[in-house]
Amino acid sequence: MDAASRNDLRSQISGIVSRLERHVDWAWDGRFATALAELPIAKKGEILAILEESLVCQWNSGTVGDAPEIVVHLVKRLGGLMPGQLLFHSDPDSAAFLFCAWWPWGNGQTISIRMAPISRDLPDTDVGDLMDFFWKQCGISPPIEG
Repeated sequence: MDAASRNDLRSQISGIVSRLERHVDWAWDGRFATALAELPIAKKGEILAILEESLVCQWNSGTVGDAPEIVVHLVKRLGGLMPGQLLFHSDPDSAAFLFCAWWPWGNGQTISIRMAPISRDLPDTDVGDLMDFFWKQCGISPPIEG
């Protein structure tokens, strides 16, 4: 990933995290290795607007079959998309891009969002740097694997 692309992705991460920070508190989601936030249904419109403005692509359970291969793979890793669930992401043709999964709960009162960058073909050191940057922007510290 060249410096300009890296800076663009970091800027995008900073921007969306900044726009979401007054609405959500991030936590580590070890199940999917993402930042996780749970929000009340009352914030649905505000959060959806931020995601739709910040991330260029959106998929649902009916359209995800037409998504690029890397996005289909990501959705499978997340366990699929059920009706009502959405996946937002930035440019999937980049060496790395940002995604956000939107998962309404069955109780009709809560929505979870899971967000993280995903690498298409970055060297491990670049992936580590990108993830460190992302975690710091979200204000969380994932456990250290050892």
